[in-house]
Amino acid sequence: MAYDGAQVQDYLGKTHATSSLTDGEKHLVGLAVTMTRGCQVCTRNRIVKARAAGIGDEVINALVEVVAAVNAGVTAATAREGFRLADESEAEACGALCSAAAPAGR
Repeated sequence: MAYDGAQVQDYLGKTHATSSLTDGEKHLVGLAVTMTRGCQVCTRNRIVKARAAGIGDEVINALVEVVAAVNAGVTAATAREGFRLADESEAEACGALCSAAAPAGR
């Protein structure tokens, strides 16, 4: 079965229909998401749309700094938790696998 993007387009239409955010804010949220996802083409498209909506490069660059800082924080927190889990699993008793009676090389 071929891909049908109708559901995605419907969802995007609904998210853009909200009156809780200005059009400029919607453009900035969209740009932040595409930068986080790492798609350079989508990011370019979002920058073009943001500029067309009157958002200046100073604001876009400020957004880039915030997104980069948040992503760096998430990366650091993920690594810290990974280290904690690794240390925790090393401290767990390994039972028969580590016993003196286990065959050599195991």
